[in-house]
Amino acid sequence: MSTNQRFDKSKLPSRHVTEGPARAPHRSYLYAMGLSEEEIHQPLVGVATCWNEAAPCNIALNRQAQVVKMGVKKNGGTPREFTTITVTDGIAMGHEGMRSSLASRDAIADTVELTMRGHCYDAIVGLAGCDKSLPGMMMAMVRLNVPSVFIYGGSILPGRYQGRDLTVQDLFEGVGKVQAGTMSEAELDVMERIACPSSGACGAQYTANTMACVSEAIGLALLNSSGAPAPYESRDQYCDYSGQAVMDLIEKNIRARDIVTRKSLENAARVVACTGGSTNGALHLPAIAHEAGIDFDLFDVADIMRDTPYFVNLRPGGEYVAKDLYEVGGVPVVMKELAKAGLMHLDCITASGRSIGEELEMIEGKADGRVIYPVETPITATGGVVGLKGNIAPDGAIVKVAGMSEKEQVFTGPARVFECEEEAFEAVKARTYKEGEVIVIRNEGPAGGPGMREMLATTAALSGQGMGKKVALITDGRFSGATRGFCVGHVGPEAAHCGPIALLKTGDMITINALTGEISADVSDEEFARRKVEWKGPRKTEYASGALWKYAQLVGKARYGATTHPGAKAETHVYMDQ
Repeated sequence: MSTNQRFDKSKLPSRHVTEGPARAPHRSYLYAMGLSEEEIHQPLVGVATCWNEAAPCNIALNRQAQVVKMGVKKNGGTPREFTTITVTDGIAMGHEGMRSSLASRDAIADTVELTMRGHCYDAIVGLAGCDKSLPGMMMAMVRLNVPSVFIYGGSILPGRYQGRDLTVQDLFEGVGKVQAGTMSEAELDVMERIACPSSGACGAQYTANTMACVSEAIGLALLNSSGAPAPYESRDQYCDYSGQAVMDLIEKNIRARDIVTRKSLENAARVVACTGGSTNGALHLPAIAHEAGIDFDLFDVADIMRDTPYFVNLRPGGEYVAKDLYEVGGVPVVMKELAKAGLMHLDCITASGRSIGEELEMIEGKADGRVIYPVETPITATGGVVGLKGNIAPDGAIVKVAGMSEKEQVFTGPARVFECEEEAFEAVKARTYKEGEVIVIRNEGPAGGPGMREMLATTAALSGQGMGKKVALITDGRFSGATRGFCVGHVGPEAAHCGPIALLKTGDMITINALTGEISADVSDEEFARRKVEWKGPRKTEYASGALWKYAQLVGKARYGATTHPGAKAETHVYMDQ
């Protein structure tokens, strides 16, 4: 029996594994792994990582997990480390592998849930490094509703080339420059060897760093824990503190849904907007909300972004990378600026057990005017991501406008329709499209893809050819956080569900106006109805079995986060109280 009187084991899930004579067989397995009697009767804390050797974003997580375990032990808990999958978008980009990316988010949440339930762990500290693993891990925390602390594995350091910082975005755009004849293959060969010099996730305000900022703003991560780059061993202090913090949450019975509330989701959306974050934030925040049973969809995110100033100067819309943000104070300083403008809910509880307001009172840093502008003098008055709606997208769409002038946020042109990303990419490579056109890529939604692929290979090639501001692009698929140009994603309903995007024809005049939130085609309701009668049904895919087939059957609308189960509203029991 444990001598630690802080925790009432009779009210924790792990009692089903460790307490009473009937659990002697279960305890024998724990003794086999070297646990002491004291450790067996303490709270059992899952330490979940997405560690693998697929990419640099995940490679440091295993080492960081060991420090988390030390923190758990310091504060009276018994850590139990386990791993789950992750699909790394940079490796999966531009080919069939990208179909696995979004599906992996839900697989991560599912596998973490199953591991926690199967072994009756009492709390979780989750470490994640790449795009979908961050929301996947947070979704699992909220779904289980256990005491939870999230830790980002950290960003990569930038490469240096000819006096400037390099990120992987420069490589994707370099491909387009080679195709356009403005860069040699030899130069691209040099750049690819130096662009990614360390462990860590892609270094600018792409999806991984966007969701890392979300983890702090939503309250699941300790303040400033997402900032230090992955190679910095100073990250260890945050790992240690996170392990200790989860034990305090167990003692106080503060659970994930006490932290993730409507107000904290709004705080998170503010941070996505003011940093010019990834459009994927508008997909993942509704998915996290779904796990808590909170109604919070793409339009809710867009409303918040519309009245949030954009004042953090990060790539791809701006100039700086994640390491630079960390060096000027990180997310806490960003939130302090938002709070000055009355744009933060300061009463939201965080993983420290204190409110966000109490945490920010301890932050001394201020806007430096270079990476973080003062909120009173932002880069632009509205957020870096805008929601759109119209007869092409009754269920909405999303576009990143960070770094774009007002003039560049309005576009009208004839549609050039492609049935999949590969068709569009070949046309871009061959330069068979025309300036002034709106490139339409359909059948790439969550169900129709399947998998809602990101279109970075295509959008980066356009930018590399110098055409990023001379054409627009719309899709029922997604975009990487590294995407630049007037690129509209998440168009819903998707083509596979006979959304209007399925009925567009080459030559239809399309207007996109990010200033007014409009996306429409010069096609009458009567004409759309006529085309719908003639529609021959969704495009057939090659995925007639396996995980992607299963995903396509289950996945819901992008507007609500492309989730695969009914969510907390359908719950009939609570794991923590079983």
